Amino acid sequence: MKYIQPNKAAKVVGPYSQAIEHNGFVFTAGQIGKDPKTDVLLEGIEQQTEQVLKNIELILEAVGLSRNHIVKTTVFIVNMDDYAKMNEVYGNFFRDHFPARSTVQVVKLPAGALIEIEVIAAK
Repeated sequence: MKYIQPNKAAKVVGPYSQAIEHNGFVFTAGQIGKDPKTDVLLEGIEQQTEQVLKNIELILEAVGLSRNHIVKTTVFIVNMDDYAKMNEVYGNFFRDHFPARSTVQVVKLPAGALIEIEVIAAK
């Protein structure tokens, strides 16, 4: 098992790894829409969704993978009324490759985030 803590990704907000690589799979921790350079949470569901996906890409790049290696995503969203906006940004990110996905509405997320996404990628 390999613990992944890439320097370019947003800092974690607790005692956990950004991702773990095990048996040909990479499991990321949930990512929120914080800019890794400023450590500031972006505003709005579209901006946060876009940043979350960028943060996931940075983590995957650290182990030589890309978005095309993602096989499963789990989306946690605070307001299901934001689903269509999130889905548009998500769809622009995954243009030709659509991983399996679950989307769950939650009451609250860390740091006041509107969205959090975790992924499983296969090598």
